[in-house]
Formats: sequence, structure tokens, C-alpha cells
Amino acid sequence: MFSRPSFISDETIAHTVAAHWLPDVAEVGYLPWGFGAHHWRAAGGGTALFVTLDQLAPRHTKATLEAAYAGAAALAAAGVDAVCAPLPARSSGRFTVAIEAGALSVTPWLDGRSPTEAQARRPRHVREVEAALAALHRAPPPPGLRRWTPQVGPQFAAELRARTARPWTSGPLAEEARTAIAAHDAAITRWTDRYLDLADLALSRRDQWVPTHGEPHNDNQVVGACGLKLVDWESLALAPRERDYADLIAVGAGDRLRPDPAMAELFALDWRLSEIAEYARWFAAPHIGTDDDHTALEGLHEELRQITAPGLPGPP
Repeated sequence: MFSRPSFISDETIAHTVAAHWLPDVAEVGYLPWGFGAHHWRAAGGGTALFVTLDQLAPRHTKATLEAAYAGAAALAAAGVDAVCAPLPARSSGRFTVAIEAGALSVTPWLDGRSPTEAQARRPRHVREVEAALAALHRAPPPPGLRRWTPQVGPQFAAELRARTARPWTSGPLAEEARTAIAAHDAAITRWTDRYLDLADLALSRRDQWVPTHGEPHNDNQVVGACGLKLVDWESLALAPRERDYADLIAVGAGDRLRPDPAMAELFALDWRLSEIAEYARWFAAPHIGTDDDHTALEGLHEELRQITAPGLPGPP
């Protein structure tokens, strides 16, 4: 997240990291990176760690987040080189530590950088990502790995329609978000119906599911002396392989990957509807117009602009 959290201090982060991972931590600095979780760099005694604070609901419980990070560590131990795995806490061996605002985890600090969108479209890089995902999808599923489930249910569109029927007074961007969502009611209803049909098809093929990262886009990639590493494994789940293919299909790798069109469509809708649901929660709740709030509003408009998707009719 771009904005430093108001609900937890750097001192609390430093204390927790020292207690569970790096006893001689000497400095902790907030990193205004990414979107969804908060991050810090902690260093001391010649070691640096990348620290992540995940808030749990509605995406996770303590158990599902722990299973995701433990699964990533198991995949790395099994030889999936692209996994930048979380480190276990010294005292418990677990990969997450409960903290007042959610769950804390750490990974080694990687000497590298995330590629830009333009760099991620270069043929050589695309091939590297394809190879990394192929290795992930071939790997035996770690024990306890959660299975993908639909992000929204049959009542999603109706519930959203009811929530947006009256003005929102929760913050400076609330009404813009509410009116944008309400104006796309017909499209959201159509997307949801199609999504649930495709989800039923996917669930009927569960014997073909593989370990998937869930969000292997350029912001969750690091390249450098470490090679190509995929970071942020909180979305790790058993699912159709097409869950990881959206960006690769967008840059023309579909001929090599040969994705199932129905499953590619499913996960385009999975992303869109889960983002709309998250932004609806965001702007119905109190907010003050931070950089993160404005980024979220831009994200909402971007998702709502997707009036058509592969295999979907446009609006009447």
C-alpha cells in the first residue's frame, strides 16, 4: 500500500520481527509498494528481510493464510526455483505470526527489481515466466493447500444493487464509486451469471487442477541476480492452470500455452468480480481520500470499463 498504516507502528513491526525472525534487527523502514498488503524492510546483523502485513478478512482466515505460505515454502523445498518462499518463525516453525492488525510474514530480501509492464512484455521475459509457471504447475500439490472457490455467489449482483440504491456518505470518493457501480448493474448481473456457469464447469474438473500462484503479474515478479522469482504467495491455491495465464495471454503467448478458452474466461471474470466486490467494500467504509483511495477508485473504473469479455455479449 502507498499509505503508511495508521493502526500499527514501525516499533511494533520491529519488535515482532525481532521476536520471531531476526533478533538483532536494527532498522525497519516502511515501503510504499504494491496494493493490498503493507510492507517493510527490516535489517540487522548483515541480514535484510522483506516484511508483509496481511489483513485477513474477507480474503483469508489465519488458517488459510498460513496454509498458503506453508505451501509456498514446500514448493520451494521441492525444487520450484521461482518461489521466493516465506521464512518460518524460530519459535513455532509457522510462517505467519498473529499481530493485532492481521498476520505478519517475512521473506529474504531479494537483490533485484520488478519489471515494468513494458519490460514484462518482452519475448525473453515472457518465456521465463512461462517456464516458471510450467514448473509450478507440474509440482505435486503441497499438503493442506486450499482449493480455489468462486469469489462471489449467485446473490452478488442483487446484493450490490441493494447496497448502491441509496447514497454513500462514508468518504469523499464514496458517491463516485457508488454511482459507477450502480450504472453497471446490467453488466455485473450478466458477468455474474456467466461466471457461475463457468465455475461449475471448473469444479467438475477438479481432478485436473494444479498449484497456481493466482497473481503472477509483473508487480509480483522480481528479476536480478536471483534470476526470476515470484513473490506474494498469499493467493496460492489448487485451480485450473488458466488462473495464472491472464497476462501471458494478453501478450500473445496463448498459442504456446493453448489455454482452455472457457477457463481463461472464468479467471478474467474471477478477477473482475472479486475486484468490484473489494472496491464496493472499500468505498462503503469510512475513507479520507488517500493515495490508496484514489488508486482504488481508478481500479474500480478500470474493471467497470470491461463491458465485454471473451465469449460475452456486449450490453443491449
